[in-house]
Amino acid sequence: MIQNKEAKFQKILETITDKPNEMNMFAGFLKMYPEEWKQLKINFSKFNRSKQFGKTIPLPKPEQSLKKEIRVWLKNR
Repeated sequence: MIQNKEAKFQKILETITDKPNEMNMFAGFLKMYPEEWKQLKINFSKFNRSKQFGKTIPLPKPEQSLKKEIRVWLKNR
């Protein structure tokens, strides 16, 4: 989960010169917030290791999760 994602996405949007889309925003997030991205990946890894063998809990990969949040944000904008 991203803290203050509304403000962060808005800040990324201001830096993009092209028409904003999911890929531009994703690349901008990786460039502007590398620590947040690292934390998302760490949390995903911890969660994956913590589940018991044979029990699956569907959790999207960090890339999918972030792209979905960006897509929803752009759609609501």
